[in-house]
Amino acid sequence: MKLDKVTKAKSQRDEANTKRWYDDACGTALALEFIGERWALLVMRELMFGPRRFGEIRANLPGISANVLTQRLEGLEAADILRRRRLASPANVQVYELTAWGLEAGPLIRDLGGWAARSPRHNPMLFMSPASAMMSLQTLVDHARVMETHLTVAFRFPADQFIARTGAAGVTIARGETDDAAVTFTGDTMAMRHTIYGKAPLTRDGEGGTLAVAGDLSAARAFIGLFALPEKLQPTS
Repeated sequence: MKLDKVTKAKSQRDEANTKRWYDDACGTALALEFIGERWALLVMRELMFGPRRFGEIRANLPGISANVLTQRLEGLEAADILRRRRLASPANVQVYELTAWGLEAGPLIRDLGGWAARSPRHNPMLFMSPASAMMSLQTLVDHARVMETHLTVAFRFPADQFIARTGAAGVTIARGETDDAAVTFTGDTMAMRHTIYGKAPLTRDGEGGTLAVAGDLSAARAFIGLFALPEKLQPTS
């Protein structure tokens, strides 16, 4: 009886994953069938900088339940947007990662975020995951200036680390640590927003809720100067 219930539940999930929402040949319609469910794009965002465990994804998506996250992961896997694999020993844990095709959605997610950030309803002080914070750098950079600015900057968040490099390729970001950073920023994502987008004064110890800065202060200022929130749309009436 229990096996019958499991088989039936799996069949229902498979049917849901292949059900067509729109009778429309447009690629945009098909894209919405793949990623139009609530949380789907944000799950992809969390995987843009490398594989993550189930618990790591959930911790960075406040409000999502374990059941809904499981459904979204299954749907994205069925669409070949992500895959599951088990890390080799000694980690020996299951992780989720985007496929090569899934990673191609990165610029689309960044452009969508930049577009929406112009709305007066955008609140930059709400919760922001480390992956989201790093993606915002790629979205809100001055594309002309960044090509002439060659810097390596490290970010140390409480549970994640990233390396950001600027130059002709724009802002490239990878998860991890490096020994060649001109500047290391330490703190949480709220401090990151106060420092980079709020242009709060730099301090070595992160006074006033800003990032703590280690390294070349002039390089830190040059890096921060590359980013700005977009101007808000003006009311039409």
